[in-house]
Amino acid sequence: MSFKIRDYSLGGFDFNDASILVTGGTGSFGKNFVRYLLEHYKPRRLVIFSRDELKQFEMAQELPESKYPCLRYFIGDVRDQARLEMAMKGVEYVVHAAALKQVPIAEYNPFECIHTNVIGAENVAQAAIRAGVKRVVALSTDKAANPINLYGASKLASDKIFVAANHLSGADGTRFSVVRYGNVVGSRGSVVPFFRKLIADGWDYIPITHEDMTRFWITLEQGIELVVSSFKLMHGGEIFIPKIYSMKVTDLAAAVAPNLPTRVIGIRPGEKLHEVMVSVDDARNTIELDDRYVIEPAFSGWRGPGGGIVGKPVDPNFEYSSNNNSEWLSIEDFHEVLKIADSTGKRDL
Repeated sequence: MSFKIRDYSLGGFDFNDASILVTGGTGSFGKNFVRYLLEHYKPRRLVIFSRDELKQFEMAQELPESKYPCLRYFIGDVRDQARLEMAMKGVEYVVHAAALKQVPIAEYNPFECIHTNVIGAENVAQAAIRAGVKRVVALSTDKAANPINLYGASKLASDKIFVAANHLSGADGTRFSVVRYGNVVGSRGSVVPFFRKLIADGWDYIPITHEDMTRFWITLEQGIELVVSSFKLMHGGEIFIPKIYSMKVTDLAAAVAPNLPTRVIGIRPGEKLHEVMVSVDDARNTIELDDRYVIEPAFSGWRGPGGGIVGKPVDPNFEYSSNNNSEWLSIEDFHEVLKIADSTGKRDL
């Protein structure tokens, strides 16, 4: 193996005897995050909050409350603030993973995207403050940096809401931070399952949007570890960004379907050629740690003197994008990543 899968756990955060709520708890991240907590901790209460009753029913067959007494399955939508407040009673920690994530669908259904990703973020923040939640970590995306599509713009707005929520909660109130990362290998709706389905359906080529396109890639396990460790590091208002690998989409297609040719079909509406996770304009507020970058809030009145994470300031002209990354996946490397993703996926309920 010519590269190393980075460990983001940092010793983890102590969720033992804690009460935790996960919005979007039946999604790819949410389900595996719940299982991770059950495998590594003994939470007092673990609430799966989502709006899809079928997914909750299926998840409950694999993780029944009779076997895991800490589990609670709450039907609810992040658009419904009253239901969020009810679900968050007695909750100490919240992971906000619920979102509409598909770029073309968001472009075609803008009102729905805004209601879930922006108003939903406001509802989560207000409910957490009113319920006295201690810490909230919200999931973001590389598409939120210099966005050109509605999904990215809605997640940028969501990021701003969670950073600013620290002002609303005051010095001794709920702390909010954000975790931003790239494409998750093998997650539902991502390109790898899509390519595999085309192969299974007998396609004689793999469609790609542009020969020069690059993307950031992270495994689901890494994403979970990043969120857990961010609970440990956060002082409120940070955007945590992992150091992860980039890959050309043409190499990804060759790794997934080595015997099929590719065909360029053109960039879709709202799609970037390369993704950015730290823009030049964010560089002045960004520090570097061993395993991640941290965009610090421009204003942080809720912190005491000297509060915050200690790290190395990046160069003022720094930009972290998928095409100028120093770490790249080869086709052989990606085969190893797929093995890891597939082994994790076996626990995907």
